[in-house]
Amino acid sequence: MLLDDIGSGCLIDVRRFGLAYEPTVQDSIAAGADLTLFSGDKLLGGPQAGIIVGRAALIERLRRHPLARAVRMDKAGIAALHATLLHYLRGEALEKVPVWRMISTAIIEIERRARRWARAVGPPARVVDGRSMVGGGSLPEESLPTKLLAIPGEGAQVSQLALRLRTGQPALVARVEHDALLLDPRTVAPAEDRALLGALRAVVVAEGPKP
Repeated sequence: MLLDDIGSGCLIDVRRFGLAYEPTVQDSIAAGADLTLFSGDKLLGGPQAGIIVGRAALIERLRRHPLARAVRMDKAGIAALHATLLHYLRGEALEKVPVWRMISTAIIEIERRARRWARAVGPPARVVDGRSMVGGGSLPEESLPTKLLAIPGEGAQVSQLALRLRTGQPALVARVEHDALLLDPRTVAPAEDRALLGALRAVVVAEGPKP
């Protein structure tokens, strides 16, 4: 019997986005694995869960094992996983599953939003080149090119701004690198832009770094 634990639960070939190969569930099954084990979160993009697919007779044995009752998902988790998998079946995972929306967003769209953010915040905010780390336990060393909103300033002052954004309402988690506060549009849903800019104006514009 061959068991293949592929970890991330990837269903889409990430090489199309310029990332290193990550084994997919389909690859594992096609290679002859009797059972393939993977996560329901990470690159699959659903709730935290463990999933096993493979030969029907083996899945039935697992289902009937006494431990299955102790580790089974609750109804809310099953509903969330079902909704996530439907996006794949409908061919809309790149638009509807957040992790895939972030991975697949074109750099031109990211730059457009970053420039809009910079205009809304005003000087000294500017747009700079950067990298988005994929991470998530699946592609920890992989990154994608991106455009960042950068707000420069003195080291201690920038750190204080980052703290105020993290503890504000809504909370914003920014990166601090080379005496600049950095925000990546790739990691923010477009529908959240208004809330993000409101938080930035309340903190950065009022008390932020000056040129």
